[in-house]
Amino acid sequence: MTMPAFELSPDEWTAVLLSLRVALVATLASLPFGIAVAWLLARGNFWGKTLLDGLVHLPLVLPPVVTGYLLLIAFGRKGAVGAFLAEQLGVVLAFRWTGAALASAVMAFPLMVRAIRLSIEAIDRRLEQAATTLGASRGAVFRSITLPLALPGIIAGMVLAFAKALGEFGATITFVSNIPGETQTLSAAIYTLTQVPGGDAAALRLVVLAIVISLAALVLSEWLARRAARRLHGV
Repeated sequence: MTMPAFELSPDEWTAVLLSLRVALVATLASLPFGIAVAWLLARGNFWGKTLLDGLVHLPLVLPPVVTGYLLLIAFGRKGAVGAFLAEQLGVVLAFRWTGAALASAVMAFPLMVRAIRLSIEAIDRRLEQAATTLGASRGAVFRSITLPLALPGIIAGMVLAFAKALGEFGATITFVSNIPGETQTLSAAIYTLTQVPGGDAAALRLVVLAIVISLAALVLSEWLARRAARRLHGV
């Protein structure tokens, strides 16, 4: 029986669902760190700030394969961090979907941090200073003023990170390989199908689906950002 043009096979659905899970976990797991680093870069004044900024954005300029190889060295079973996680906690990242989430998070992290940092830098510092003058602690100022006002940027950063994680390929395939059902994400599945005779139709289905998912994420991001802005301004 001939498969309808846009009906996904079980293997293709597995790749799609795995990609969504990897992208979602990568985004949510890196969000607290992204907010903290963005705030530090936006409000901090310390030695090494430029170096930290460079390290955060390094995955953007490094070849993704290099990033994946560095992750393999560090988090592989014989790596310094990977060996500790495996022996002490029983956590194995290399050649697992969790490793794909880690690689995607590392590659998406600079985009998240940049969006949130720009949002925090746009906040009038006099609002924070006024709250401090009235006796609010730094933590209270962050929770009640900085975080709510930066919410549109946080949403934008999350969507950018999700989209990047969803389409990540180079670092992921280097760190966790391309194992169907375990680490074969949407991008890896498309790449595999383009190498197989007669796989163009299936690859096209996945490409269209990837476009639809990414576009839906952007539309949702815009709607959430506008809603957050209206709530902040009482409109």
